Amino acid sequence: MSEIKLAAIPRTEFGKGAARRLRRTNHIPAVLYGHGTDPLHVALPGHETMLALKHSNALYSIELDGVTTLAIVKDVQRDVVRQIIEHVDLLIVKKGEKVTVDVPVHVVGESYPGTIHVVETQNLSLEAEATHLPQFVEVSIEGLVAGATVTAGDVVLPQGATLLSDADLTVVAVSVPQASAADVAADEAVADLAAKQSAESAAESL
Repeated sequence: MSEIKLAAIPRTEFGKGAARRLRRTNHIPAVLYGHGTDPLHVALPGHETMLALKHSNALYSIELDGVTTLAIVKDVQRDVVRQIIEHVDLLIVKKGEKVTVDVPVHVVGESYPGTIHVVETQNLSLEAEATHLPQFVEVSIEGLVAGATVTAGDVVLPQGATLLSDADLTVVAVSVPQASAADVAADEAVADLAAKQSAESAAESL
């Protein structure tokens, strides 16, 4: 995807009180760091930042005082109760350099009829060009039978990306669904009732 542009303003006040005041003006505290520069404390527009963070591994173009800086999100702190974004850490990147990112797994296709699949690994660690980060990797389970697995090494990676996760790591496993204990008990109860009714019917006919 293309760069997401966010207009930042300098941040000179710190602490919980200052952060609350910023959020009341619909801004989110953030810090830009990397490439040997001093951390740059900024405030980002609240609504636009919230929408932007819905995109995995997006490339951000942060505009501050007429200067544009490319960055990726390294960490987002949220209030665990209200799910409000409290702070964003942004890593400065340059075109051509490679960075390490965790990329979510998207399963596509249908396994063999009568089987189910379980995603054992939700994210894969990749090294990729900072300005061309994949938002997800696709894992096809089309036609896979029970007992089949897809490992990290089997996944087709986006062009230019290198796998950092263990190649033997199981990503998706295909199996036949097992009957639950409740289902087995219910089936046994039905069978017992049917046997009892059959025996009573046979006794009445004598």
